[in-house]
Amino acid sequence: MSGFHLDWNGVLSGPPASWLLAGLLNTGLITVLGSITASVLALALILLRTSELRALRNLAQGIVLVFRNTPLLVQIFFWYFAVYPALPEVVRDWIVSDHWFSPLANGFRCLSPEFFCAWLGLSWFTAAFLAEELRTGLQAVPLGQAEAARSQGLSRWKTLRYILLPQAMCNAWQPMIGQYLNLMKLSSLASGIGFAEIIYSTRQIESFNSHAIEAYAIATLLYLILGLLMGQLLLRFGLARYSGFSA
Repeated sequence: MSGFHLDWNGVLSGPPASWLLAGLLNTGLITVLGSITASVLALALILLRTSELRALRNLAQGIVLVFRNTPLLVQIFFWYFAVYPALPEVVRDWIVSDHWFSPLANGFRCLSPEFFCAWLGLSWFTAAFLAEELRTGLQAVPLGQAEAARSQGLSRWKTLRYILLPQAMCNAWQPMIGQYLNLMKLSSLASGIGFAEIIYSTRQIESFNSHAIEAYAIATLLYLILGLLMGQLLLRFGLARYSGFSA
């Protein structure tokens, strides 16, 4: 250990300092934007899941299953290689254009295709888990609360907004905090260095095999099927194991 020396001057100045600063700013922006977007998406999913129309409930449930059971990195690849190229050219030109708010440090940019796709990927991924936490919080609200609100003449929307959702938020706030913190930790995937390396590696694979995207699609489908099977098995195991306690 006597030969080990940590050069703090080298870390805190020059390119390393720029990388650290860019990573910190990138994480902060992704966390703030992702948390806001994920919260809005989660509320929209909750509205769909509590709809009186079965088709809307099934749609929301399907969205949650897909984004919850698919690996995050695969989702980010989907946004980057499938969704981003399909955007209108004017949108893609705006993303890659120079803006006063874009530069971070050492040439890194907060607005780039990588940042844009990581933001969308993390937002939808987190929204699926937030929606599940909120749904659990809603289920913990006594049924009498909704009945009392209806008896006072409140509409279904007002009952959900003013009575049920605030209580659901209180019930689920602690696990929701965990999801927001998880978003912050996962934002490392969106770093200017890490994500660029991943994309570069994928481009190298494409140079040898033009079917790389198809391979990712198949892998996504397999992960999704595996996640659904595991979820069903664990659900049945839990019902079989604990049904006697709930009776």
